[in-house]
Amino acid sequence: MAVSLAKGGRVSLSKEAPGLNNIKVGLAWDANATDTGGAYDLDASVFLLGSDGKVVSDAHFIFYNNKTSPCGSVVHQGDSTTGEGDGDDEVVLIELNKVAPEIEKIVFTVTINDADTKNQNFGQVSNSLIRISNQDGNAELAKYELDEDYSAETAINFGELYRKDGGWNFKAAGDGFKDGLAGFCKMYGVSI
Repeated sequence: MAVSLAKGGRVSLSKEAPGLNNIKVGLAWDANATDTGGAYDLDASVFLLGSDGKVVSDAHFIFYNNKTSPCGSVVHQGDSTTGEGDGDDEVVLIELNKVAPEIEKIVFTVTINDADTKNQNFGQVSNSLIRISNQDGNAELAKYELDEDYSAETAINFGELYRKDGGWNFKAAGDGFKDGLAGFCKMYGVSI
């Protein structure tokens, strides 16, 4: 049974599923019925951070135009430009045993493409969540549903995988930001 997390909640994935190696990180959302002058296009991105809290290199910023990490452990499954339909809108597959040793944390973000131009924000998005599943058997291990009002934010840090005591833990973040993807890139040291 999946652990349901609140903002800031943590779970040891290694304890929940001993021997865990292949995980699926699903991110989902629904756009509310509002007229903002354009369709919603939300994008999931992944930042692979070293001990300094910055990406190891620009190649460690994973998104729809750079789908695979240099070590091959993290693979973005592609961009859903509409978010329509049930289930996860964007998926990232991770092979934990292949994550390069210099990677301390893996951060999962979602941003609204052209949010400022379209006058869109996360207050106009509902049913947002991140879920971690074991690819072997597809059992859901952890889930975090965002339940705050993010009416000023165009970017959300959904959650973070991090190393601890030789295993992997997950933290439900739910931190909102106003600077979109550019803000995350600046924060995590990606050259843009």
